[in-house]
Amino acid sequence: MTGAEALQQALAALRAAGIEDPAGDARRLLAFAAGIDPSRLVLAMHDPIDAVAAARFEELIVKRAQRAPVSHLVGGRDFYGRRFVVTGDVLDPRPDTETLIEQALSVPFARVLDLGTGSGCILLTLLAERVGATGIGADMSEAALSVAQQNAESLQLTDRTSFVTSDWFSAVPEGRFDLIVSNPPYIDADEIPGLAPEVRLYEPMMALSPGADGTAPYRVIAEGAKQHLIQGGHLMVEIGHRQGDAVAQIFAEAGFANVQVIQDLNAKDRVVRAIIR
Repeated sequence: MTGAEALQQALAALRAAGIEDPAGDARRLLAFAAGIDPSRLVLAMHDPIDAVAAARFEELIVKRAQRAPVSHLVGGRDFYGRRFVVTGDVLDPRPDTETLIEQALSVPFARVLDLGTGSGCILLTLLAERVGATGIGADMSEAALSVAQQNAESLQLTDRTSFVTSDWFSAVPEGRFDLIVSNPPYIDADEIPGLAPEVRLYEPMMALSPGADGTAPYRVIAEGAKQHLIQGGHLMVEIGHRQGDAVAQIFAEAGFANVQVIQDLNAKDRVVRAIIR
């Protein structure tokens, strides 16, 4: 069987399962199964694939048809130009979060705290882009922190990064930060059934939803950040696209200044940023 023939069979299975981008997913999984760089897959499409690669590809397609995320199947996701290990213990990095990265990189910082760090994609991207900066990633999940540590090692950032098991600020070390960032759980519990199966079935619920009130984490973050930011330090958080006004009000009532709601590339509210005076 050639790669092209295997791909056609896979496409039929993924279309039948209702996968949004069956062609893109099938090509990515075929390249992974065959050990080929995705950019070179087209050059090998008419070559026979060996039995081991064919069996691996078939298994991957079965799992993708069951809505397992591609990132879990291949073990990683590209985010802001870098590769991150991704497992079922962390959120799958999404392009929307790059809006938070862009906003954070627009201000000066030398010491950053990332609350609910998950895979570490936010913290590690900021440190990779801002040479000399240091940071701490906090998360309640030790499994998530293990993934973040792997990513720090692969990006050679362990000398500027530390991780702590912490319920928000509870175990964050003493000291002040120039910048605090977070992509907290913000989905209301009653919205969970409507999420895509890739999210609802395969991503950690504690990283998706805080319960009935999706804005609850922002109150905790706003109050704690006042005790952990330097004067003039920035607080920036990712939000759900309908939460901009509510989170901006939370920050303003907590005493933050220059509160702004920033939209993503799809013109949806995505980030709230503010300064502590």
